[in-house]
Parts: sequence; C-alpha cells; structure tokens
Amino acid sequence: MKVSAGFLSLVLGAAPAAAQGVIDMHVHAMSKDPRWTMRTGNPVTGQAMVAADESSHREATFAAFRKYHIVKAMVSGDFDAVLRWKQIAPDLIIAGYSFNAPDAGLLNILRKEIKLGRVQVLGEIGAQYGGILPNDPRLEPFFALAEASDIPIAYHAHPGPPGAPYVGFSKMRAAHADPLLFEEVLVRHPKLRIYIMHAGWPMLDHMIALMWQHPQVYVDLGIIDWSLARKEFHRYLRSLVDAGFGKRIMFGSDQMVWPEAIGMAIENIASADFLSPEQRDDILYHNAARFLRMEPPSPIPPGANKELPR
Repeated sequence: MKVSAGFLSLVLGAAPAAAQGVIDMHVHAMSKDPRWTMRTGNPVTGQAMVAADESSHREATFAAFRKYHIVKAMVSGDFDAVLRWKQIAPDLIIAGYSFNAPDAGLLNILRKEIKLGRVQVLGEIGAQYGGILPNDPRLEPFFALAEASDIPIAYHAHPGPPGAPYVGFSKMRAAHADPLLFEEVLVRHPKLRIYIMHAGWPMLDHMIALMWQHPQVYVDLGIIDWSLARKEFHRYLRSLVDAGFGKRIMFGSDQMVWPEAIGMAIENIASADFLSPEQRDDILYHNAARFLRMEPPSPIPPGANKELPR
C-alpha cells in the first residue's frame, strides 16, 4: 500500500498508512508561548486550545505523530525545548536551530552546536520578522557555515499573519518574502541545501522562477496546507506540480501551538485529487527523504529539463 492511499484511507477512518510513513519538515517546540496564556484557539476551526504548556503541547504533538504515522520531524523553535524532544525521541526528531536576528555571538554558538552534532538543520531562519532580507550581508556567514558543514537550511518566506505590521511585527513586509531575494545567495553557495518554508506563498511566479533556475532549492508546505482556504492551497500546490517541481515539494505542517494542524494539513494533501499516488508519496515522504539523504539521489537531478514543461 502506498503512503497516499494509506492516508486517504486514514482520513476516512479505515486502514492505517503505509510502512514508510510521513516526514514533517516543519514542526515547532517551545518552552513558553503567549498564545498559551491567552488560550488562543485554532485560527481556522475555532477549536479550543488543547495544549497550554510545554509538556502538554509536546504530548499532543507526539500523539498527532503517532496518529498520522510521522516517522521523522524537523523540529525548531526554543532550542532547549527541541533538545528535550530529541532526548525523548532521538530517532524521530531532527533538531533545528531557529533564529531571527543574526550576530557574531550566535554564529559562534552554532559552530559549537554543529560540531557537537546537536544541530541537524539551520532554521527555521525567521530573519524576515526583523526586516532582514535573505541577501543581507549579516546572514552571509550563516549560509557559508551551513554550506561548509553540509547542514540544511530551512528559511521562512511568507508574509506572516494578516496585517502583520499592525499586530506586533512592525518590521514585517510582504516584499521581504520574495523568493528571488535568494538568488545571489544560491549563486555564491551552490552546494547549499536549502528549502523555502511555506513554499514562498503567495509569490507563485517568483517561486517557480527560483526553482527553475536553481535545482538545489526545495520547498515545504508549512501553514499554507492548513491555514489557507483549501481551494487556494490546491491552486498553489497544483501550479508548482504542473510546473514540473513535484519532486522538490515536501510536507510540513507548521503546527505552532495547535497540534491538530498536523492532521488538517495531511487531510488537505490527501484531498488533492489532481495528485497521482506517486506525487502524494513524494510530497509526504520521498522528497524529504532524498533532501535529508535518507534515500539515494534521483538519477536525473530534480529540476532538470526532463521534469520541466516543454
């Protein structure tokens, strides 16, 4: 049974998913969060918050992992919390180091943590929240470190919550999420393994242009696969697939403080009837496994002309 078929059955309450399961490339752990204090319900469904501290949030997220057969999860956020998750489930958790503001002190910390083997992904990098663009010189040493260490980078590219500059993110600008801002970084660091979080939504044309020009770029579907209207998410996903990039799209939930979002995200992918079973399998598992080098590389590099529209 294929992953996609298994998940279609799972959504319908029937048979479990296939043996290889799902890789979630966008999960968050935190020690504290103001939304826990405010008891912020799910922004899409209005469901009351089910977890309001670190331990209950972790337990609820792990329960979602079991229910939806998540076999690997890239977890970032509060690094101390990430390490606690990793200690509990070392084979499941891929430890990411998240930061928004680059500085020399942080760079030294990262060098040490990478050398110790405690950082497996550099990200989520949320420099956009501080008004810092991907091509800002302050980020250059971090890209160089990741390339030299062969550590993947997970980079936030998304406008943020609606009205972001007026709800606490005064330096956030939609233009700073433009995927083409990564071009010079990629040219300087051709061996960099990088994925653009949120698939660069809503800048579809620029995301397609970047992936066309730079075959090393992958994307994840975090938050857009559960927070957007299903029709809009399907439009965006279908456009990326139809453009020839089905081998470089990875599942990510970006569950934040709402562990139930993992199931919502998977259901929205399972309902995408324009995907073939193989394409669903790729998104849910194989593309991330290839990116993480759990599987051998494709004989034809992702993004090569054979996969792109004529």
